[in-house]
Amino acid sequence: MTSKLFLAASLLAFGVSFASASDFKLGSLEIDHAWSPATPKGAGVAAGYLTVTNKGADSDRLIGGSVAVAGNFTVHGMTTVDTVSKMRPLADGLEIKPGATVELKPGSFHLMFMDLRRPLAPGEHFKGTLVFAKAGSVDVEFDVRPIGSTSRSHDSMGHDAMPGTHGDHDHTH
Repeated sequence: MTSKLFLAASLLAFGVSFASASDFKLGSLEIDHAWSPATPKGAGVAAGYLTVTNKGADSDRLIGGSVAVAGNFTVHGMTTVDTVSKMRPLADGLEIKPGATVELKPGSFHLMFMDLRRPLAPGEHFKGTLVFAKAGSVDVEFDVRPIGSTSRSHDSMGHDAMPGTHGDHDHTH
């Protein structure tokens, strides 16, 4: 009986460490918690969020990428002027300074997935590739959270994360 309990506990521990293996590394860059909110039927865009930590001595830039679920991928910044939020592609990408952690999150820096091929459903995962100016490319996997999620957790109290509700979308390309 004790050996069965030990085996069950060992499998559970392995499962927990396996479940948290969604973090990715590329040279001195660590990419954690890649996620995207679910999208309503018919949505043409989705957002992507993640955290990048630069443990190296040199800056790098997240300059682009791709995802299996969309035809277009861009890195965006968001500014608010006179209560109007505007998001725009970052022409030079997003700088990740040495020793810094940058969180892409609702209402701030984020990834835009345009020309969605299908709706994103809560609980699913999709593959993507991030491209950095110096470090190169790394494959990642995004978790899909419920519509309205505003952080890495499964909360559904927010309003910013649903595609189409970011305020004034100014897609100047």
